[in-house]
Amino acid sequence: MSRFVVGLTGGIASGKSEVTRRFEALGVTVADADVAARTVVSQGSPALAMIAERFGPDMLQADGTLDRGRLRAHVFAAVAERKALEAITHPAIRQLLHDQCVQAESPYAIAAIPLLTEAGGRDAYAWLDRILVVDAPEALQLARLMQRDGSDVVLAQQMIDAQASRAQRLALADDVVPNDGHPDALQAQVERLHAIYLQAAAEA
Repeated sequence: MSRFVVGLTGGIASGKSEVTRRFEALGVTVADADVAARTVVSQGSPALAMIAERFGPDMLQADGTLDRGRLRAHVFAAVAERKALEAITHPAIRQLLHDQCVQAESPYAIAAIPLLTEAGGRDAYAWLDRILVVDAPEALQLARLMQRDGSDVVLAQQMIDAQASRAQRLALADDVVPNDGHPDALQAQVERLHAIYLQAAAEA
């Protein structure tokens, strides 16, 4: 059981997945908010029933599973609808992440939450002991996005602008991993933080 939990976040294409992989390679349990978001709306879940009630039964496919494309198009067309969806899913995601972290067998656990800042930060996730931000300059995020997704500069910039700003994320940080160089440069940073978190977990 882990009594020490680190929240890991960062902007799109900042390198969060690369950093979490390196922590996992050191034996650290990582609870992923993106995976949790899919789990909480799985067939038969309370959240899925609430979505069908709030947004209509046509948000479900014939087999009873969520029609993700239809729901996504609906909620991104209106801020109020997106907020309504978040009010249903975010509490369930937070609870699942918390449960996975507490049940982890590693000395400490990491909750990987890409939209931690947007989801309320420390106020929403009061059980996080530290927050680690994977940071990259916006120009580098833009270049990585265009290369990764094949998107044009306009779309890539819109995706970045839809998130919290770099300054807002950094304001939450207890620890920062700069990821503006070669991926191999991350290893020493991860190992340094791993040692710090192990010590903190031992003292928790």
